[in-house]
Amino acid sequence: QVQLVESGGGLVQAGGSLRLSCAASGRTFSKYAMGWFRQAPGKEREFVAAISWSAGRTNYADSVKGRFTISRNNAKNTVYLQMNSLKPGDTAVYYCAVETRDWATPDLGEYDYWGQGTQVTVSS
Repeated sequence: QVQLVESGGGLVQAGGSLRLSCAASGRTFSKYAMGWFRQAPGKEREFVAAISWSAGRTNYADSVKGRFTISRNNAKNTVYLQMNSLKPGDTAVYYCAVETRDWATPDLGEYDYWGQGTQVTVSS
């Protein structure tokens, strides 16, 4: 089993920045992609960003391109999401997830393990 713990969420004003972290522990894999998703109240969970094991492949939702940056530290089994120029529309619970095929896909159904989420609230 894999445990994922997100941190770094909070309340920020529009235009501000936050950095989310997600630490993985438990069962290990030779290579795996990690992704960030978010879910706003009353909406479906949606893809935000993903990164392959080598970090050679990244994928972003159009809504966050140019504002968010995903990165990872494999020695620490941790993935990060740097969020800049935040907007009220970015308000959601943010989840990290592990995808064991290392595709860094935006397809939510391809992710095998999920964290509990961290709340991000952007005020106008």
